[in-house]
Order: sequence, then structure tokens, then C-alpha cells
Amino acid sequence: MSGTFLSGMRTLARGAREEPRLFGTAIVGSAVYGAGTAATGWLVGRVTDRVVVPAVTGSGSVGTAEVWLAGGALMAVTVVTVAGILVRRIWAGMVAFALQARYRRLLARRYLDLPLAWHHAHPAGRLLATAGSDVEATWQAMFVLPFALGVVVLIAVAGVAMAAADPVLAAVALLVLPALLAANVVYQRRMSPRVTRVQQLRGEVSTTAHESFEGALVVKTLGLGDEEVQRFARDADRLREANVAAGRTRGGFEPVIDALPSLGTLAVLVVGTFRAASGAVGVGDLVQIAYLLGLLAFPVRSFGWVLSELPRTVAGDARVQAVLREGATTPWGERSLPAGEGAGPLAVAASGIGYRHPVPAADPLDERADVPEQFVRREEPRAPRREPVPALADVTLDVAAGSTVAVVGGTGAGKSTLAGLLVRLVDPTSGTVLLDGVDVRELADGQVAGVAALVPQSTFVFDDTVRGNIALGLDADDVPADRRVDDDAIWEALRLARADGFIAALPGGLDELVGERGSTLSGGQRQRLALARALVRKPRLLVLDDATSALDPTVERAVLDGLAASGTGTTVVVVAYRPATIALADEVVHLERGRVVDRGPAAEVAARDAGYRDLVTAYARAARERADEAQHGTGMA
Repeated sequence: MSGTFLSGMRTLARGAREEPRLFGTAIVGSAVYGAGTAATGWLVGRVTDRVVVPAVTGSGSVGTAEVWLAGGALMAVTVVTVAGILVRRIWAGMVAFALQARYRRLLARRYLDLPLAWHHAHPAGRLLATAGSDVEATWQAMFVLPFALGVVVLIAVAGVAMAAADPVLAAVALLVLPALLAANVVYQRRMSPRVTRVQQLRGEVSTTAHESFEGALVVKTLGLGDEEVQRFARDADRLREANVAAGRTRGGFEPVIDALPSLGTLAVLVVGTFRAASGAVGVGDLVQIAYLLGLLAFPVRSFGWVLSELPRTVAGDARVQAVLREGATTPWGERSLPAGEGAGPLAVAASGIGYRHPVPAADPLDERADVPEQFVRREEPRAPRREPVPALADVTLDVAAGSTVAVVGGTGAGKSTLAGLLVRLVDPTSGTVLLDGVDVRELADGQVAGVAALVPQSTFVFDDTVRGNIALGLDADDVPADRRVDDDAIWEALRLARADGFIAALPGGLDELVGERGSTLSGGQRQRLALARALVRKPRLLVLDDATSALDPTVERAVLDGLAASGTGTTVVVVAYRPATIALADEVVHLERGRVVDRGPAAEVAARDAGYRDLVTAYARAARERADEAQHGTGMA
């Protein structure tokens, strides 16, 4: 607990230093609230002695002016106290939200700066949770911290006022505070892991529901609806049990915590009655002390609220800092390459490149000693992780400027990895990739993206217009004039991608919204849209990673013929398996288990490489077999 407390307080102190003005204003508002609350208790005692008691007992004359003066004084202090509450709450919220926004921006920037290989080792769901719920958990305590610090002022001022009124009654009243604090600490220690468990199970229930919805097609086609309902029910039952456990804890402690101030007030009234009867204390002083004690009950609970948030603060900050302090970087140089129309195609040379996929990274919570036990996952012992098999090993590849090279290989041969290395999505673990004789690691940031474009096998379409999806960053005001695209350039790219016809048929044309992930488009239409997005940038190197697989052979041939006849000055590397696609290439590279086993003109490679022949004829052979089976079935009928 002490480690969690110290780590949590250090995190909150860092937040206060990062937003000093907002936090300072919240503290001032909280201090005004504390002082005003204590002043209200003192005024109640004075009004009781000088106005209420004389008016009730008839021991003195109370004029209208005195009543209005007493009421005005109480009203003035109340207004100041309310102002302090408003300032405390508003600025405390501003502190928390400002810190959340700051760290979400920092994480977003860091995510973009970190190499893609680092992202491959870290689950996307965890990274999204870090930018969302972990950032929120880190700074949630800042909503309450100024309140708790203001309560310190309230306790100090109220304690002095009580002691000035009567030291004996003050001692009796203040005995309640340690008991109240102790009860809050015990309550929060018991409650924190239960609430944490509830939060974790809520995430699991959401994940199960999300998987079921995302995989609705699989669930329905396999008839797994009942199984999914049962899986969801199991998670929901666990969440219900955790909520019940938290409710039992709350039901056992909260009545005790609520009763302690009342018991303290009762003790003050009992002792104060005897002391008032003996003349040791006035009625106003007794009312003042009882009133102040009643006012302290709720604010003191703020300490418990801060303590309850500290475990989440430590756990959330552990994940956030693990990303922000990550040392992985993408080194950039200072060299540049000509870009755009007229620059000519790029020459590509890969020399002895090898690549290993990164080992999945562990959750940072499992490796931090100061993270509370309830946040650490304890998994069953597993076999030790081994280094993955190299995806590529000693691959050498030369692509002449303006040529078209087809990369062919079976599943897992390393084709997509090679495609990513050529446009520097990742860096090779060994060897070099040269563009026009320049090592890609010597190029300045943004240079590779300016001269090369990749169309991956899994295309992504944003929930935006057709124009927005194709221009995508090239229509902003801060884009140089020679890189900015207009509608004419977009239509030309659509024509080359053989997408102009169906786009023109859309009701909105370029302004048509395509829906989330391009839900209003077919798979082939999404691929052609992604191809147009790459072509509009006039890349000197175009890498197509099986990017026309969703097109029928006729459309695919038309797209590739259009690229070849366009004269755009582009070097093309295409990952392919269809004979019609391969036939357009000047050279074929056959990959097998991460190595180049053959290369050359398609006819020559087919003549001497049996593995290559099996691959490129498999599609046609499967089609013939299906046709034969259909014909045989018809004859049998």
C-alpha cells in the first residue's frame, strides 16, 4: 500500500506541476471553501449567543437591525463559500481534462513516431485502452485532490475555532476524525480491488460483445449463436457477482462511516450539556462545535476518495509511461529524392536483407513492482517464448527503374514483408534497401512517402467522401502547391484504377460518403479506390501487395494494362499469383520460406522451377478441376 500511495502521489504531483495555474486556482477555491465553511460554523455560534438565545429566553432585547445583520453576515459567508465550491469544482475538472487531453496528444504523437515493428509487438487493443481508459484512470484523482487539500484548511480552521470555544469539547469532537479517517482507509482498501475487478470484467464483457458483433458473419454462417450467447452469459454472470461483492462491501461500511459523525455530535452534546450547565461553556460555543463537527463529516471522506483512486492512477500511469518512455525509434537522415511528376521512376536495390518479426511484448503492469496486485494478471506457466523464424533471409533484389517485377510465393513466403521493407514500413534486421542508390535510412522524414506508395492486400477506406479518401492529406492548406491535388487529378487517378465509372454513377460522385470501412462499396471497389489513392500521389515506386485480388481477371488486366500504358514513370513491384498479372511483369522473383529461389523472365522461371510452376498454375488447375467435377456430376445425373 505504501508503494502505491507514494507512486500515486508522485504522479499527481507531476500533474499539478504540468498544470500549475489551473491546479493553483482549484486549490485557492478549495481553501476558500474550507475557510468559509469553518467561518459559517463560527458565525452560527455567535448568532446563537447574541441573537437566538436572548430572543428565546428574553434575557436581552434583539432588534431588527441585529437580525438582519446576522442574516446578512451568514449570507455573505455562504456566497463566498459557494463561490469557492464553484471555483474548486470547475478548475479541478479543467485540470483533469487538460491532463487527459495532454497525455492523449502525447500518446498519439508517440504512436505515430514509433516504428511499425514496435506496433507489431504490442496489441492494438491495449494501445487503444492506454490512450483511452488508462489516461482517464491516471488523472481521475485530480477531480478530488483539490477538494481533499481544501479539507486540510477546513480541519485546521475548524480545529482552531473549536479549541478557542472550548478545548474539552474540541478534543471530544476531534476524536471522531481519526476514527473517520481509519474507517475510510479500511473501506477503500477493501473496496478498491472489488471496484477494479468490476472494471476489468466490464471490459471483458464489452470485448466479448464486440467480438460477437464484429464476427457476426462467422457466428451466423457456422450456427454458433447459442454458443456466443452462453459465452456472453458467463462473462455477464461474473460481472454480476463482482458487482454484488462490491455492493456488499459498500453496504457494510457506508452505514458505519455515516454513523460516526452522528455519534461524535451526540458525544459533544452529552458532554457539552454538563459543561453548559456548570457554566464552563456557552450555548453558542456548544452549537458551534456540534455544527462544525457535522460539517466535517462529508469533506473528510474526500481523503478516502483520493486513496481509492491511487491504485488506478498507478496502474494507468504505468501503461502510459511505458509508451512515452519507449526507446524504439525510426532513424531518419537528411538526404532527399526528387518527387512528383517528371522525376522519373525509381531504381530499387535490396542487398542481403533479412527480417524477423518482433516477439509480442508483455503488459507493463506485470513488470512493475509498484502496481497494485489486483491489476497484475497471473497467467498459467507457459513454454518460454522463442525467437520467431526469420520472415526473410539474405534476400537480394534489383529492380530497374521503370520496370515491373512480380513477386510470387506461397503463403508465408515473405512477400508482404518484402513489400513493407521496400517502402520502409519496417527496417530490415540485416542488409540494406536502396532507392536510387540511397539507403532509405539516410532519407529525411517524409521522403519515402513522397516517392513511394504501397497498396496493401487488406485495403482500408475511411468514413469520408470519395474525394477525402483519395486526396487524404494532399488537399490541406499547408500542403505545398506542387503536391496538392485537385478534382482533375483525382479523376485521372480513378481512371487509371478503373474506378471512374462506378464513382461517376454514385449520386454524390466525389462527394459521396462511402461509410465506415467503405461499407457501401464492394471489395473490388474498395481496392480500386485504394489504388487511386496511391496513384494520385504520382509515386516513383508503386508496390502492390496482392492489391487486385478482389477484382475479376478482366478488370485486373484492364487496371494493370492502364498502368503500363499510362507513361506515369513508375517502377512497379507487384505481389501476384494470377498468370494474367504475372504476364505483365518484366521479371519474376520466386520467394520460398523467406529466400529467393529463382528470378528472371516468367517463361524461363517456369521452365526450370517446378515450385513456381505449381504456384502459378494452381489457380487455373483448381478452376479446371471444379469444371470437371461439375461436368462429371451433370453426367452422373
